[in-house]
Amino acid sequence: MSRKGQSITLSVSERDKAELEALAQEFGKTWGDRPNISKLIEAIAQHKLLIAPNNDWKDSRLKALKHAVDALTDLGKIQEAQIIAQLLLDRSELPDPMRREIEAFLNKTSIPWRLEIERYIKRNQPFELTYQDAADRTWHFHIRHAQINPHEDREYLDCWCEETEGNYDLPELKHNRCFRLDRIPEAAIAPIDAKWLPNLAQIEVEMHLFRGLAFAYKTKTGEDTFNEWLTDSPQVRRIVKKVSNTFWFFREILRYGEDCVIISPDSVRDRFQQKLIALCRQYNLEIRD
Repeated sequence: MSRKGQSITLSVSERDKAELEALAQEFGKTWGDRPNISKLIEAIAQHKLLIAPNNDWKDSRLKALKHAVDALTDLGKIQEAQIIAQLLLDRSELPDPMRREIEAFLNKTSIPWRLEIERYIKRNQPFELTYQDAADRTWHFHIRHAQINPHEDREYLDCWCEETEGNYDLPELKHNRCFRLDRIPEAAIAPIDAKWLPNLAQIEVEMHLFRGLAFAYKTKTGEDTFNEWLTDSPQVRRIVKKVSNTFWFFREILRYGEDCVIISPDSVRDRFQQKLIALCRQYNLEIRD
């Protein structure tokens, strides 16, 4: 004769009920294919599942894990960043501003077309990207190399495209494009028969750093090919770096001000000089050509 179980009544909200059912499903406590809350509670009572506090993490741990999410994102390790972000999101003591930021990150990185682009990149598979811009214009690009990179706290798709129309960068870099991810409202991706390129188009730029910047500058892995003190000018640091987009390069060195000067190539130096002349004229400064 089977022992009849005792019945209990739970008074919970629909949201809490859904959470309990999700936990039952996660831990395999089901009746057929449906999650079973009774089996979940029984497993807890029998110590087959343990209950632990979910509000005892210190602020220092939360901040350290948030920094880990940001660092992994910058390195392009999106899946690892998502795992840690979800771990944080499961904590009840997570401050609301950080929770909203992490939720936005997970929503952004879970966009289907973005995930598909990441799969193409991992497989070194060239692809066609079709999307509509903010003006409802449709664009088609055949992409043979792509990277998702951060630029000034936003993520962009940096890619080598066969199409060069409308690109006004240097001739050596005319195949490179940069798309802000959150400005791609819709996208369609399809594989193409082409050879995947090992990197974006790049040129080497030499610059010299002076004064405090020369001592404070840290090598940027993957970009800098030389970082050395000049022997004949011991207070000057020589940097040679790979540049794939002069727009972002100029944005970087403008922050360095008078502590940085571009040495070569002349095409990059001249283009930056023209930007400085235009800036001075904005402030009615006299420029002698």
